[in-house]
Amino acid sequence: MARVVLAMSGGVDSSVAARLLLDQGHEVIGVFMRHGEESAEVCKAEPSSPSPILPILQGRLDHKQGCCSASDAADSRRVADQLDIPFYAIDLQKDFRRIVDYFIDDYQHGRTPNPCVQCNNWIKFGKLFDYADSVDAEFVATGHYARLLPTSEPGVPIGLFRGVDDHKDQAYVLAGIDRSLLSRMLLPVGHFVKQEIRSLAARFGLRVANKRDSQEICFVTSGHHGEFVRQRSRRNTAGEIVTTEGEVVGTHDGIEGFTIGQRKGVRVAMGEPYFVVHIDPEVNRVVIGRKDSLARTSLTATQANWLIPPNLLPSEDLSVKIRYNSPAQPATIEATADAFGVTFHSPCHGIAPGQLAVIFQDNRVVGSGWIDSTA
Repeated sequence: MARVVLAMSGGVDSSVAARLLLDQGHEVIGVFMRHGEESAEVCKAEPSSPSPILPILQGRLDHKQGCCSASDAADSRRVADQLDIPFYAIDLQKDFRRIVDYFIDDYQHGRTPNPCVQCNNWIKFGKLFDYADSVDAEFVATGHYARLLPTSEPGVPIGLFRGVDDHKDQAYVLAGIDRSLLSRMLLPVGHFVKQEIRSLAARFGLRVANKRDSQEICFVTSGHHGEFVRQRSRRNTAGEIVTTEGEVVGTHDGIEGFTIGQRKGVRVAMGEPYFVVHIDPEVNRVVIGRKDSLARTSLTATQANWLIPPNLLPSEDLSVKIRYNSPAQPATIEATADAFGVTFHSPCHGIAPGQLAVIFQDNRVVGSGWIDSTA
């Protein structure tokens, strides 16, 4: 069939993806992308002899426990050994620094970044395609829960669609991929629900069959993103917490600890639920209010990425997701080549500048852009 470079994370999804690709007759090359943000010194190891297949990549590394993603790297390597496929660890610490810098900068400017989307855009489907090209691999594959299906539009042979598992669907985080790359991508697990993937892993005898899914940002190992940002920035963003009426009701350690729509962690007793409704980076002020204060009817998004030409965008039956875990809301879109405006049919709550707005037509992703402002 074809040579495929597969991003292996050490989890059950990419591990089963490897076996499914082999069963389809592909030649699979497993790659683990090591960002090295945490415990970089522990991560160091001597590379093995150069790879005859991927000479620009590191050979296997004997990672030590305690290293960043050490257990994930080890799990990936064991699966690759079991399936008898080549496996290589890529040191992307310098490239990944761009993700971390973006993450810190957005939070300190009152925005809510989405590093997983940018990692897909810049690294997984950026650098990984560079590596695939260097070894004449036709495809790049991942374990994302989304589908790639033929379309009827001229010049757009492949479309990106939601995965069949509504609870695990990851089409949102792939919405920033250039549509020219879709025909070279493979998403083997998108046609399955999660339990089927775990069952297949058990049937295949993969040790990761019952491994828990990762829930945190991979480089924020503590799970506390505000603390992570403060440790890596010299800017002090501590300030006041005020109500929408302008009353000062508390203080905070930094605006990077907040996002629009947040309720937990505000640490101000108001006698009823209050939510973060605005973040003012100019004066480091966090504004809180009742839930109805979050209601917005429109947004504008920039840096648009169209998976169909914007002139082919339908005028009806469109919906927009404002976050990965938010349901898509019916909306009307006004599109240009590099931006779009969204008018929701009903008020939408918790829209955060910095997040990705993804436009769907039924189950298909048709475009995306970074939320810039709301009204």
